[in-house]
Amino acid sequence: MCLEELRTLLARHVRPDWTTAIDGVMISKVDRPDPPAPSMSGTVMAVIAQGAKRLALGERVYEYGAGQYLVASVDLPVTGQFIQADPDRPALGFGLVLEPSAIAELLLQAGPGDAPRTGSGAAPSGLAVSDAPPALLDAVVRMLRLLDEPRDRAVLAPLVKREILWRLITGEQGAAVRQLGLADSGLSHVSRAVRWIREHYAEPFRVEDVARLSGMSVSAFYRRFQAVTAMSPIQFQKQIRLQEARLLLATHPGDVTGVGHRVGYDNPSQFSREYRRQFGAPPSRDAARLRNTVRTPVAVGALP
Repeated sequence: MCLEELRTLLARHVRPDWTTAIDGVMISKVDRPDPPAPSMSGTVMAVIAQGAKRLALGERVYEYGAGQYLVASVDLPVTGQFIQADPDRPALGFGLVLEPSAIAELLLQAGPGDAPRTGSGAAPSGLAVSDAPPALLDAVVRMLRLLDEPRDRAVLAPLVKREILWRLITGEQGAAVRQLGLADSGLSHVSRAVRWIREHYAEPFRVEDVARLSGMSVSAFYRRFQAVTAMSPIQFQKQIRLQEARLLLATHPGDVTGVGHRVGYDNPSQFSREYRRQFGAPPSRDAARLRNTVRTPVAVGALP
C-alpha cells in the first residue's frame, strides 16, 4: 500500500528540475533507460518507488529498485544509469539530502542505548543499498503528503524529516549515517580528504600530505579511503578531473588541450587516452555529442 501511494504522490509532484517545496526533498522521474552518465552522488538517502537504477563506484556496482533505498554518506564520483524505465511505467524516486548537523543533533538527543554505538575506527562504504522497512516508507509518504498541505508544511516537514533520519540512524545502513554526524569518525576523516581533493583536483599532491590533513597515518588513511570510495586517492583525483573536463568541454568543445591543462593534465595525449577510457570516446568527439544533448542534472536528487 505504501509503495502505491508513494508512486502516486511522486508522479503528482515531480517538477522538471526535480526540486520540491520542502527544502532538501527531491523527486525524480525518468521515462526511458539512459546511457551511463557520470555525476557526484551528494550525501543523500534515495528511495525508488518504481523502476530501477544501477550505480558504479570504482569497481563496485550497486543496483536498487522499487522498495529499496540507497544511502550515499560521502559525495562521490559515480556513474549512474536507469535500467528500468519507460513512458508507460517511468522510474520514480524520492531523495533527501543528509545534513551532518541534523544527524549529530539527533545523536546528541538520543537516550543512552537508543542509537546503536558506532566506533570511530571503522569506515563503512560510501554507498550502500537495503530494502526499505515499512516504517521508513511510511515516513517518506507522510513527507510527500505535506506537498498537498502548505498550511502544515512549515511545522510538520522538519518533524517528519527528523523521523526519516532517525529511521536511517537505527536502520540497516545506520553505521554509515551515524558516522556522517560524528565529527571524529573514520568516515568524517575520509570526507575531509575527499573535500580537499575535490577543491584541489587540478594540483598534484602526495598521499602523505592528504593523510596528515585528514588526521590519519598513511596506512590508515589509504585503507579507509579505499573502503569508503572504492578507489585510491590518486584514482579518485583522476575521476574528478575527468568529470570536470567533461563539464568544461560541454561549453568549450573547441579547446580540448586547454581543458585538459585546466583540470591538471600537462600531457594532451595522456588526457585524451584517459578521457576515452572513461567515457568511451575521445574528448573532441564526446564534446560534439554533449553539445547536441540536452542534459538532465544528475546530482543529489537524481540518485533514485
